[in-house]
Amino acid sequence: MTSRSFDPLKLQVEAFAKAGETESGRWPLRSFERLSAMAHPDAPPSADDAVEWHATGELRKVRGAGEQPWLHLGADTVIQLQCQRCLGPVSTPVDIDDHFRFVHGEDAAEREDVDSEEDVLAMPRSLDLHQLVEDELMLALPLVPRHDVCPAPLPVPDNADVPEDDEPVNPFAALAALKGKAPLQ
Repeated sequence: MTSRSFDPLKLQVEAFAKAGETESGRWPLRSFERLSAMAHPDAPPSADDAVEWHATGELRKVRGAGEQPWLHLGADTVIQLQCQRCLGPVSTPVDIDDHFRFVHGEDAAEREDVDSEEDVLAMPRSLDLHQLVEDELMLALPLVPRHDVCPAPLPVPDNADVPEDDEPVNPFAALAALKGKAPLQ
């Protein structure tokens, strides 16, 4: 059996799965426009930043449906996101390791996806793995990216009331002043 080369930008999923092929590669992070747009404005992806990916196709028996095409997709990268504490760039590793089952027709995919642990997709004429990798990496981004410990102290707003001594401020002092009474100690 000879190995056949598949185009990851126009992947014939059914033929790829029947052949049990594996493809892998490295794409520049900059080529993922939507993902790159999420990077910190002061730390956009460089020419050296990349997404490593691999895809494996196979046919698996599914109870009551015979053999169906499956795609195992893995990818990883590191992107500089905006820390939600200090607002600086935070190096964020992002990786995916997903299995997709393909069925014929959107209706079947929608119906079966509800009850399946794996993702069920409608069989396309050809699949753009680049786009699927980008979609899955974006879904894997953390909701609140942040440093474990921010590299610089958090800025204090100019209008913040910061006590000059170490004595805690009585939260009722302002209320007592409004009422004309001294606060309780």
